[in-house]
Amino acid sequence: MNIILLSGGSGKRLWPLSNDIRSKQFIKLFKNEKNEYESMLQRVYRQIKIVDPGADITIATGKNQVSTILNQVGEKISVCVEPCRRDTFPAIALACAFLSDVKGISEDEVITVCPVDPYVEADYFKAVHALSELAKNSECNLSLLGVEPTYPSAKYGYIIPEAADRVSRVRAFKEKPSEDDAAGYIKEGALWNCGVFAFKLGYMLRTARRQIKFKDYNDLKQKYNSLEKISFDYAVSEKEKSIQVLRFSGDWKDIGTWNTFAEEMSEKTIGNVILGPGSDNTNVINELNIPILTVGIANAVIAASGDGILVSNKKQSSYIKPFVDSIEQTVMYAEKSWGSFTVLDLQDDSMTIKIKLNKGHGLHYHSHEFRDEVWNVVTGTGRTVIDGIVRTVRPGDIIHLPAGSKHTVYAYTDLSIIEIQFGSEISVHDKKKFYLDPEILGE
Repeated sequence: MNIILLSGGSGKRLWPLSNDIRSKQFIKLFKNEKNEYESMLQRVYRQIKIVDPGADITIATGKNQVSTILNQVGEKISVCVEPCRRDTFPAIALACAFLSDVKGISEDEVITVCPVDPYVEADYFKAVHALSELAKNSECNLSLLGVEPTYPSAKYGYIIPEAADRVSRVRAFKEKPSEDDAAGYIKEGALWNCGVFAFKLGYMLRTARRQIKFKDYNDLKQKYNSLEKISFDYAVSEKEKSIQVLRFSGDWKDIGTWNTFAEEMSEKTIGNVILGPGSDNTNVINELNIPILTVGIANAVIAASGDGILVSNKKQSSYIKPFVDSIEQTVMYAEKSWGSFTVLDLQDDSMTIKIKLNKGHGLHYHSHEFRDEVWNVVTGTGRTVIDGIVRTVRPGDIIHLPAGSKHTVYAYTDLSIIEIQFGSEISVHDKKKFYLDPEILGE
């Protein structure tokens, strides 16, 4: 299979564990077969590879998520980066141009598009594989996967098939109806639209060029910020006449709120948590280094991270987004391709960060114009380069980095550093990158 995984989201509904960098698909709340916590992205990637070990996966995402993706699934994964957010149709058009012009995939090949964050089991990806085979051998231009509904939901779109067969032509679409209308559609045989579809690459390139007018991948990327924000359903699915749906009767869940997340958690608590008396049906996720104790708090979700603390009734947890939108705050934790960082303290003229570098990784060779930095090596060994001077570092070493100095660090082992920034203009934008010969760092 050739699969495009759509990875978007701004981290609002699962605050405070999610933020503008760590969207819901990156939060590690699920246990795998090794009893290790994994994220939705890691879970979906693993499930695809089990069903089809040879699957060629490309992740379509925004530039602020690339480092986290590389951290979680490896640096060999193919990533198509959107210059800015423009909804699913432009994202899919860009990814298809990327597959054609950068990866050299034939226009006769079938491409299957899936969201990165469904909570499903192996039978779902077996159905995705079947959808790919269906599209390969069908005269239809577009093939969809439709989920048999388990209840009338107003949160999902609906596909109305012409017949109740396993594969049927599509008669109509209904976008997020009322629950009463949804119940009526279900009686007619309607299916949930789970956002999975397959097509020949050439078909999608021709469809995209009719609507956007671009020459190739580079041309589309250059004009991307001027494109209309429009979903794939509105731009393509609802206009296509040659379209069919494959019925899927297995379990499928769109986990988008704390309530639905809590339903699938392997354990009621994660982190340093004590559930006292009266904490029935309560889930607690604690990323802080201090304990959380609950007493007499039932039917609740409690989540704590460096970004904040949420205490909510489970049913009401789906309504937190407007309140989170009003919060202006520096991102306090993020996973990067080289490791992770956690903000420990934030003042007007200083910031203290804990940097964790994975073995064999390093930072960009860079400088800052408006701030000084001090590195305190806590654990591990590595090598720094400061204005071209190489030095081996180990626990207890302190490195002074005045403003304007070019610097980087490379980890021989897993490396932990406390970084203190001093300056009147501390900003993520105050960073200039330089080339550094990899041989200097022993790469």
